Amino acid sequence: MDDTLQQLLATENAARELVENAQKDSDHMVQTALHEAHLQEERFQARVPEMRASYIEKSDQRAAQTVAEMERRFHERFDQLRKDADTHEESALEAAFHELLGAGKK
Repeated sequence: MDDTLQQLLATENAARELVENAQKDSDHMVQTALHEAHLQEERFQARVPEMRASYIEKSDQRAAQTVAEMERRFHERFDQLRKDADTHEESALEAAFHELLGAGKK
């Protein structure tokens, strides 16, 4: 019976050691994961200014393209209006003179 008790105690001690080792390994893995997470966070934070600058640069490019497109459309419309005004200037003047001369007869 003493042998059985000794075996049980030895087995219990071995199991306790296994649990302790597993706990230490688990703690070590958690600490390693936390350390890696902190390193990743630091790398990300270091890249934030670069990512922000890239975003701003792309936004500025898109804004410049939009402004250029709006200016192009404005000039096209302005040119068309100028052309239409030149085309109808003669008839507008004739109509104005006709009105003035017609109004003077009354």
